[in-house]
Amino acid sequence: MGTKSEMVSIIEEQTSRRNVVNETPSQYHPRKPFLALLASMVMPGLGQLYNGEATKALLLFLTVGALTPLSAWVALYGPGKSMWLVILVFVLLTLSLYFYAIINAFRTAKKSGAAYILQSFNRPYIYLIVFILGYFFIYNDMAGYTRERLMESFWIPSQSMLPNVLPGNVILADKRINCLGCKYRVQRGDLAIFISPNDRTKLYIKRIIGLPGDKIEIIDTDVRVNDYSIRLATEDNNQSTDGLISFFEKGDKGSYKVVWKANTQRKHYVLTVPNGHVYTLGDNRDATRDSRFVGPIPLVDVVGKAKQVWFSFDRQKKTVRWQRIGTVVDTND
Repeated sequence: MGTKSEMVSIIEEQTSRRNVVNETPSQYHPRKPFLALLASMVMPGLGQLYNGEATKALLLFLTVGALTPLSAWVALYGPGKSMWLVILVFVLLTLSLYFYAIINAFRTAKKSGAAYILQSFNRPYIYLIVFILGYFFIYNDMAGYTRERLMESFWIPSQSMLPNVLPGNVILADKRINCLGCKYRVQRGDLAIFISPNDRTKLYIKRIIGLPGDKIEIIDTDVRVNDYSIRLATEDNNQSTDGLISFFEKGDKGSYKVVWKANTQRKHYVLTVPNGHVYTLGDNRDATRDSRFVGPIPLVDVVGKAKQVWFSFDRQKKTVRWQRIGTVVDTND
């Protein structure tokens, strides 16, 4: 039989073991890899927050959110021909960070083992608050700012802008135009994106031919602005393809190609563009509803101008038009 001190030591050790056993369920909360993965799929950084890595979670969250306006800013202020490539690089970078966040959260949760002690922010309501603030007040605002003030993409469904913009083209449009504080004004030759005068839920794309106060006159296929023909004298004019004749016209800084139906009679047309409006024509002149039909377009309804083809898909042939990707459509660039 042991001494009194040995018995006391044995009793204390057994008591300590019981206390550890009793405390373990409430003190340690092992991280579940599946939940960490799912949280990161919901929002980049949320899985890291679940794993107790608050700093990494914040960095991932802010980086992914900032990439949207940053990509548009770099694309717009860089070389015009590289816009689509810049956007592609940033899209791939964003996806890479997204998948990194998912994989990293899963692996970290798997390595943490059972001895994870809950942090003060490891609460379901904290995750919910972070998600709501993140998506609805930060990600949404950054994306909204990019669409409203920098750049937006548009899918083109019609043939009204042939041969320069094809049906199935996805174009990148510069939104830094024609608004309070914007850097650029509209110019003749711009491919304008504007609100439809007959249905304000839709957007149209047409060529700006005349500015406020300009006299527009159309004599058959000859378009005149302030009594001067905008048709260019070039050997490429009058080429006939599929019953169409083509001409090159000039804008304020560049030229563009237009097509008309051959052997078609047209009315003589004259109009002076009212103040606060612009006059538009489709490049496919006999297959478009432009200012000849709906009248001049209010300047306030011009929301951007087309810059470059981001993607192009031929719906009839079910093929990607790889040769069209990167095509610059802005004659005034």
